[in-house]
Amino acid sequence: MGRNPFAWSFRAQFLLASAICFALVGFAIFSQLQWGLEPCPLCIFQRIAFVALGVVLLAGGLAAPRSAGWRRAWGLVTMVAAAVGMAIAGRHTWLQLDPPEIPACGPPFEFLRDTLSTSSLIRRVMTGTGDCGNVDWTFLGLSMPAWSLLWFVLLAGWALYAAFRRRPRRN
Repeated sequence: MGRNPFAWSFRAQFLLASAICFALVGFAIFSQLQWGLEPCPLCIFQRIAFVALGVVLLAGGLAAPRSAGWRRAWGLVTMVAAAVGMAIAGRHTWLQLDPPEIPACGPPFEFLRDTLSTSSLIRRVMTGTGDCGNVDWTFLGLSMPAWSLLWFVLLAGWALYAAFRRRPRRN
């Protein structure tokens, strides 16, 4: 592997992106346990989306397809996983920029998970409420959901680059 990560193999690029996903989830858990930042339901769904994206990237990296068609297929699957994360993080960021008038997110996520069907739970969590509009942490002026959105976009772009770039022909 050379110094230029843009010239790395598909496998190396996907495995690096996978490691970044898992590191981001680790940071979220660290911030919860060490700094006391309690995740709202949208935060939990963003973590799930990062894990899903990391698993797709890991699988693609381990598969390391040789044909351009299969690399592109992995790139598109990765894009779908990242798009889900972008939608969740985008919604959360929007709620923080324009929080609703409702004072709290409602019952804890565990209670909702135990009492609602999966579709009702997803609908309930995605509507977002006051708690989801709170900004408890910022870095360089961006909240954690805004950073998540940025990372989903960067990881999607990285994976698409890895999947669709032209590779030099081997003789």
